[in-house]
Amino acid sequence: METLEIIAQTREQKGKKTNQLRSEGYVPGVVYGNKKENKHIKINNIDFKKVLSGAGESTLIDLSIDGKDIGKVIINDYQTDPVTDKIIHFDLYQVRMDKKIVAKVPINFIGESPAVKNEGGVLVKSHNIFEINCLPGDLIHDLEVDLSGLGHVDDIIRVKDLKISDKIEILSNPEVVVVTVAPPRTDKEIEDLEEKVKEDIEGVEGAKEESGEDKGSKDGEEDKKGESEKSEKKEEKK
Repeated sequence: METLEIIAQTREQKGKKTNQLRSEGYVPGVVYGNKKENKHIKINNIDFKKVLSGAGESTLIDLSIDGKDIGKVIINDYQTDPVTDKIIHFDLYQVRMDKKIVAKVPINFIGESPAVKNEGGVLVKSHNIFEINCLPGDLIHDLEVDLSGLGHVDDIIRVKDLKISDKIEILSNPEVVVVTVAPPRTDKEIEDLEEKVKEDIEGVEGAKEESGEDKGSKDGEEDKKGESEKSEKKEEKK
């Protein structure tokens, strides 16, 4: 696999001054984690898009700042402008190779379901992304889900059915449905079903937030990152 690299520079601009950076073709961001002091950096907009496209949020990236090697990072988060859809800010998490981390991994549906092809069934995908917990060196780019095993209507693939390394833990109930084949339906019935699935997912997530379940603090650095983000976004609004 090709080694991905981000070449960044330290930035002094904060708050509203970051708009000037964006007009010059840069994206402002923050590096945190590994018990290191937060670093405010900027990256060429085109370069960042290329890395994001290749890495997503679950691939290790070599980071250098001002020509100095910093180590391995992952893209923990990024924000886009709601109008232009341009990337306006990013967060990089600096990892320790001997410390497990939590990362978001997209699902890659492969193959074709015989139930859909031969029986007219309707493929209903309940999830597009999962969080995993593993050592940085065991990170995967995506979770492959083979649809060819769905031979009949009402067949289901659950989290527990996914074929992954025993070094990786999917942070979800093993009984959670990933994808199923529903009986043939009208367009209206399909829309209603997708809406119900969406509501069920939101209900589960809401219950987790109310119960105070922790989604993983990445070695306790999330609080520090949150304070940094709040401070920076507050400055941008001034």
